[in-house]
Amino acid sequence: METEKIVAAYFAHISDEVWERAAKIKLIITDIDGVMTDGGIIYDDNKLEFKKFNVKDGLIVYHLRKSGLMVGAITGRESYVVQNRCEELKFDFHYHGVKNKGKKFNEVLETLELQAEEVAFIGDDLIDLPILSRVGLAVVSSDAMEYVKPIAHYVSRFKGGEGVFREVGDLLLHSNEQLVPLIDTLSQTENDKK
Repeated sequence: METEKIVAAYFAHISDEVWERAAKIKLIITDIDGVMTDGGIIYDDNKLEFKKFNVKDGLIVYHLRKSGLMVGAITGRESYVVQNRCEELKFDFHYHGVKNKGKKFNEVLETLELQAEEVAFIGDDLIDLPILSRVGLAVVSSDAMEYVKPIAHYVSRFKGGEGVFREVGDLLLHSNEQLVPLIDTLSQTENDKK
């Protein structure tokens, strides 16, 4: 009962429309820079690239996939760091260096035999508009470009790299009544013995 109250308070601001859209989702696709990272890129003197990811975003990927949802990424930049992170998290697919995200999205729909309304997408900038404008649940980070926000069904409370993906993952699990049981199961002391 306590878990239900906490989760209800966490999601008290979510509209009925967002819940209805979330319940239909079978696939979540995310942009990377500005969503799973803060959008910053650090290069050292040897031209090595560094990015900071939020571990909380990464943790929920396992639970999303275990619940039956697919997880993918479509990003505009080529980056070994990002490829490695997507592999580590066991994304179902990840495409890098994509300049026409709308075209790649069409390919994903065709390959997976899904309808656009069965997909959630998280983005933050112009390059994401061709997908955000078509999916069943369009989400942007709180620090997304202001002219991208009106396209979204939901503007996250979190900035890129600070938990946007986690919030959407939690929302999707809760829309299918899986978040509270997950929390309760993992909170039981007998889990320590397994």
